[in-house]
Amino acid sequence: MSAPPALRSDTELALVDLLDRLLAGGVVLTGEIRISLADVDLVHVSLRALISSVQTLVEGGAEGETDA
Repeated sequence: MSAPPALRSDTELALVDLLDRLLAGGVVLTGEIRISLADVDLVHVSLRALISSVQTLVEGGAEGETDA
């Protein structure tokens, strides 16, 4: 008799489900970096990243678009 095929562990399956939910709904990551010297801002960088699947963006259309 041969051994049954290996199955995914619960952790791997949960990670795949989490990634699927994040891409289906979309995630926005924001951050801010500020470098100052003697209370004078020298560099200020604001970051925004949208992580989503292409299908989610196409189905959503222009509903979430904003002018930058």
